[in-house]
Amino acid sequence: MQSNIAEIFEFALLTFTSVFFLVDPFAVIPQFLVITADSEPVERSHVAKRAGWTCAIVLAGFAVAGSLVFRMFGITLPAFKIAGGIILMQIGMDNLRAKRSTTKETPEEAAEGASKADAGIIPLGIPMLAGPAAISTVMVLIGESKAWWQHVVVYAAILVSSLVSYWILAGADRVRRYLGETGIRILMRLMGLILVAIAVQFVVNGLTDLGVIHLPAK
Repeated sequence: MQSNIAEIFEFALLTFTSVFFLVDPFAVIPQFLVITADSEPVERSHVAKRAGWTCAIVLAGFAVAGSLVFRMFGITLPAFKIAGGIILMQIGMDNLRAKRSTTKETPEEAAEGASKADAGIIPLGIPMLAGPAAISTVMVLIGESKAWWQHVVVYAAILVSSLVSYWILAGADRVRRYLGETGIRILMRLMGLILVAIAVQFVVNGLTDLGVIHLPAK
C-alpha cells in the first residue's frame, strides 16, 4: 500500500512540475501587463480567465488526441520523447538565462497579440501558456500512462496548472510588485534548471526505448 502511494505521489509530482514549469505563467506576466495596460481590473481578470481556459482546453485536447496523432503520422512514442526533450532543452536553456524563449512565441507574435481584441486566447492562452513544449509533454505523459490513475493525474495537472496560471495573471500587478524583476528572474532560472533535467530524462528514456542505450538495473 505504501509503495503504491509513493508511486502515485512521485508520478503526480513529476507530472505537475513538468506541466506547470512549461506553462510558466510567471514568464508571461510582463507581456500580460503590456496587453492589458489600458484595461480595468474586471476586464484584466476576464482576459486572464480566457488565457487559463484556453491553456486547459488546448493541452487537454492534445492529450486526448495524442495517440491518434501518433498513428496518423506514424510517429513512435520514443521519437516523440526525443523531439520533446530537444524542445524542452531549448526552453530550459533560455530560462536559465532568464530570457523568454522564442520557442514559445516570437517577438512579432507578442507584438501582434498586444493589438488583438481578445488576446486572452491568442497569444496568451496559446502559444504563451500552452506552447509546443507543454503540448508535446502532455502527449508524452499520456502516451506513457498505462494505469487509469495516471491519466487522471495528467489531466488534473493540466487543470491545476491552468487554474494557477489564471490566479497569477489575474493578480499580475501584485505578483510583480511582490517578487520584483529579480524574483521573477530567479524563478525562471530555477524552472529552467528543472526543465533541462526533464529534457535530458526525456531523451534518455527515448533512446532507452529504442535500444540505443541500456540503463543499469536498479
